[in-house]
Amino acid sequence: MAFDGQSGRVAVITGASAGVGRATARALARRGWSLGLLARGQKGLDAAMEEAERIGVPATALSTDVGDASAVEAAAETVERELGPIDAWVNNAMTSVFGPFAEVAIEDVRRVTEVTYLGYVHGTRTALDRMLPRDRGVIVQVGSALAFRGIPLQSAYCAAKHAIRGFDDAVRAELLHEHSNVRICEVHLPAVNTPQFRWVRSLLDRAARPVPPIYQPEIAAEAIARVLDHPRRSTWVGPSTVAAIVAGTIAPALVDRYLARTGYRSQQTSEPADDLRPDNLYAPVEVDAGAHGPFDARAHERTLQPWLARHRGGLVAAATAGAALAAVVGTRGRREAV
Repeated sequence: MAFDGQSGRVAVITGASAGVGRATARALARRGWSLGLLARGQKGLDAAMEEAERIGVPATALSTDVGDASAVEAAAETVERELGPIDAWVNNAMTSVFGPFAEVAIEDVRRVTEVTYLGYVHGTRTALDRMLPRDRGVIVQVGSALAFRGIPLQSAYCAAKHAIRGFDDAVRAELLHEHSNVRICEVHLPAVNTPQFRWVRSLLDRAARPVPPIYQPEIAAEAIARVLDHPRRSTWVGPSTVAAIVAGTIAPALVDRYLARTGYRSQQTSEPADDLRPDNLYAPVEVDAGAHGPFDARAHERTLQPWLARHRGGLVAAATAGAALAAVVGTRGRREAV
């Protein structure tokens, strides 16, 4: 779909070479945004830039490790020099390690934290340095249901996503104190069919997979695009995200036991892990992987997201009541068993 006209808006997307970042680049290009595309892998970046230019919008692709604050700052300078003032910044870059925490190397935990948490900190600081003097701009932090509820085998990733929420709360309050018009918004995603499962570092015996239900990355991209047009503090994408957040808040011990039983199996396929495949923890896997991962056959292409956004209050109340009832029933059952 080509874009006819000029929006005059400039957005930076980190992790833009693949997955949700790649789908977001396409969604924003169709809306006329000029794009600063940041990621480590050059092949995926070049392909993302070509897609934007075919749609008819200016784009620049910059190989950038978001764990390096100076590299993020340099990329922003290039974007503004080539495309103009940055109106929106989408923090999306991530990496992870699948495996029990006691078996994951501490340096790998540090690397996940550098990219998945500090990468957001670096992007936010760089964006604010430009947006605050202009008193305008939107920063989107792409989060996850796992920012509210940790699951086994992804301790470093879950910790980083939790940290982003605390960071956002603090900075958002500071912006309100200063009466700033800059907005920080969170978009929390369900399991998404992205290429990360082809190149994530894994210590598992079998191939890693997202926990069903799985959604296509275009659903996440459309939610991000809507937030840029209509900023809101927090958006939960998909019924499974709502359920995970509410259940983890109301009945955390019950969810602990449930995940202890199901969390290992649900994150692995029946296929043995390929110990020889490269991973992208410290260096990019130089391929153009596009937006989709290997789970197209199982991924949903639609969600009730617009309806969910409008009725989140009622859904949370209903889910809270259901979780409370489950907790009571579970407690009663344990007492009767004793």
